[in-house]
Amino acid sequence: MRAPSLTVGIEEEYQIIDPVTRDLTPGFDTLVSSNDAQLADVKAELHQCQVEIGTKVCSSIAELRSELVNLRRLVINAAGQHGLTIASAGTHPFSNWMNQEMTPKERYLGVKAELQDLAHRLLIFGTHVHVGIEDPEFRIDCLNAARYILPHILCLSTSSPFWFGRNTGLHSYRSIVFKNFPRTGVPRILNGWGDYADLVDTLVKTRSIPDGSKIWWDVRPHHIYPTLEFRACDVNTKVDEAVCIAAILQAVVAKMWKLRRDNMTFRVYAQDLIEENKWRAVRWGLGGKLIDFGKQEELPAPVLIRELVEWFLDDVLDELGTRKEVEYAFRILDEGSSAQRQLATYARTGDLRAVVDQLIRETAEGVCEPFLGPPLESMDSRSAAVPGSMATPPTPLSPVRGQSVP
Repeated sequence: MRAPSLTVGIEEEYQIIDPVTRDLTPGFDTLVSSNDAQLADVKAELHQCQVEIGTKVCSSIAELRSELVNLRRLVINAAGQHGLTIASAGTHPFSNWMNQEMTPKERYLGVKAELQDLAHRLLIFGTHVHVGIEDPEFRIDCLNAARYILPHILCLSTSSPFWFGRNTGLHSYRSIVFKNFPRTGVPRILNGWGDYADLVDTLVKTRSIPDGSKIWWDVRPHHIYPTLEFRACDVNTKVDEAVCIAAILQAVVAKMWKLRRDNMTFRVYAQDLIEENKWRAVRWGLGGKLIDFGKQEELPAPVLIRELVEWFLDDVLDELGTRKEVEYAFRILDEGSSAQRQLATYARTGDLRAVVDQLIRETAEGVCEPFLGPPLESMDSRSAAVPGSMATPPTPLSPVRGQSVP
């Protein structure tokens, strides 16, 4: 069995925002009309208010950081040229999916035709991390074992506490929306590459799917490239958070290989148990508890995340040269996830537009200057000075300020 290359790549889905209203806007075609050849690599997504970037295959986390910073800067600046701005979070705090335009491309129209309103409702934004594993059998071995840490990583990345102008009470509402799609969630234990290949073959032969790209598990073998693709995370708001998540996942694969090389293994747990931990991550994020299945007890999520880094991954971090990036997880534990920061801003301001402004600033942090709209105070004071005007539109679904409605 060949050692994995451990190359890394990341895809991120961003929100295209009108900086005045702070709402999503169908700006993809406008954004890519900018005179920059690099924008040829920027991709459309299911909705016109979304834009996806993807790094090239990177040999190190340092290279990945450089790629990701450049791509974020490219998209933010291109949006700014057209009076738009960019935010990175798993859901928009108040936009209404029923108001959004679908992307009129064959791929997305096919998804809409098959999944109907489930596709239109999929107004969510995620991060996908690829780690190079050339041997298909080890790719499956690693998938089986790495499922265990998916809830831990999700806790760190949660960035979708709001939906449709409401505080959902969850930290990753994106996970709930995506769960409505078929072939999603934590995969079952696979009995080798042949088991996976048989599954895909059966689904293709029965015209259930065209290929493995329509298997949307939280972690899956990529249908074209020799990578294991981790898909459980909300899109990360700060670039440092995204790099941290990628570095942790690369280290997890490296540790699984080291165990396999030394004729050891990591215990593989049932799908039901991992789904229970995933629910806890979705509901409470870093503020909740996860189950330590070895001890059969629940512990605070930050305790188990620290254990993952300090005990399980420690002996591969210096070999990979990623200790700084992986240990950024401790800063997330101290300062809060994006979801926690959004909730704190809303508790302080009572205005979801302020949450959007925070997301815009944090998306650009360490990348470039953010492109912000007029201050909310001046907008509200001008509106209040006009007889019969309102600072925000009426919101029959919820009293939350800033909500868009049908």
